[in-house]
Amino acid sequence: MKGPQAPRTVKLDPYKPYMLRRWEETGGKVSGMALLGEITARGYRGGYTQLATWKQRELLPDGPPPSLPPTVREATDWLTRHPDGLTADDAIRRKALLAHCPELDTTAHLVTTFAEMLTLLDGDRLSEWITEAKAASLPGISTFANGLNSDYLAVHAGLNTHWNSGHVEGAVNRIKMIKRQMYGRAGFSLLRKRVLLAP
Repeated sequence: MKGPQAPRTVKLDPYKPYMLRRWEETGGKVSGMALLGEITARGYRGGYTQLATWKQRELLPDGPPPSLPPTVREATDWLTRHPDGLTADDAIRRKALLAHCPELDTTAHLVTTFAEMLTLLDGDRLSEWITEAKAASLPGISTFANGLNSDYLAVHAGLNTHWNSGHVEGAVNRIKMIKRQMYGRAGFSLLRKRVLLAP
């Protein structure tokens, strides 16, 4: 007959005393995301769901169930869409997410200001935007800013004029589509006729 099994340990166990102390220090006002950030800095390598489940069971037994963190797709959607196009619920969740993560808040600001330059054709702000993006030291944004800076004159011109290569790109896509439809079975003469006669 087997003896009693030892309780199963989880990644969160070593950090529970710290979280209980923080909960008492703040009078129960510290959020789950804030706790996650603090224990992650102390070596925690687990996810938020485990923390939220423990917090609900141990600290908020009579409170509402914890809200799940947004998915990557949801967060990306909130950052890339115009704030006026978000639903009221999404706007609230976006605001809470940005409040918990200063890096995402900076990213949202840079994405929004760049989108404004594109839609308003306001290329005079490009140099200022590149400087701000580099100073943010966010890997993806800084790399993008360096790419813009390396071809600054072309990008600046593109943001200040109504001319674009859309028609040319459309024609190239149409030709590629016709070529792919033939699966390599057509010679140049047949492709030429299809391109010239296509509507």
